[in-house]
Amino acid sequence: MSERCRLYLVTPPAIELATFPDTLAAALDAGDVACLQIRLKDASDDAIRRAASVIVPVSQSRGVAVLMNDRPDLAIETGCDGAHVGQTDMGAREARRILGDLTLGVTCHASRDLAFQAGEDGADYVAFGAFFPTASKDAATRAEPELLAWWSDIATIPCVAIGGITPGNCAPLVRAGADFLAVIGAVWAHYDGPAAGVRAMNEAIDAA
Repeated sequence: MSERCRLYLVTPPAIELATFPDTLAAALDAGDVACLQIRLKDASDDAIRRAASVIVPVSQSRGVAVLMNDRPDLAIETGCDGAHVGQTDMGAREARRILGDLTLGVTCHASRDLAFQAGEDGADYVAFGAFFPTASKDAATRAEPELLAWWSDIATIPCVAIGGITPGNCAPLVRAGADFLAVIGAVWAHYDGPAAGVRAMNEAIDAA
């Protein structure tokens, strides 16, 4: 890889609006974070709007792009920098139409064919995983680091690795060519707090 692998942060599954902005600010100030995905699977549209209203300014003021999971329409409405769609969400081609020039990411699991299709449909990045056991992703089809190496050799579109990634297991993914490491628990559930989680992930990336 010519450029350093970077951290792709995903929100915890539930957030407390009163305290999360300060927690998020501390995490983003603790080290390099490329982007933040708002992923609130069980929340109502209004709850997502309220969350975005506090997340977007905190992130964007620090140069951290904000992506909305599943909902390109809400990404536009709430001032996000783009959206990420899965294979069971809106199709990538339709998402691209809605987003215009904003960033579009597409989940491709462990499939080379899905990655090629995402590229053809206008994705700005593809996401592969899960690489390790995780409660947040269906890992029926486990991805292997070789997939990242293959993609980085043949494609110009960046790739994100996701699924159970921690400071202790990320090195093979970095070395294989992941452009970004998407994490949830490694940061938000860190025993010393999210800021320490961001620092630990960045140290592990640099050490790899």
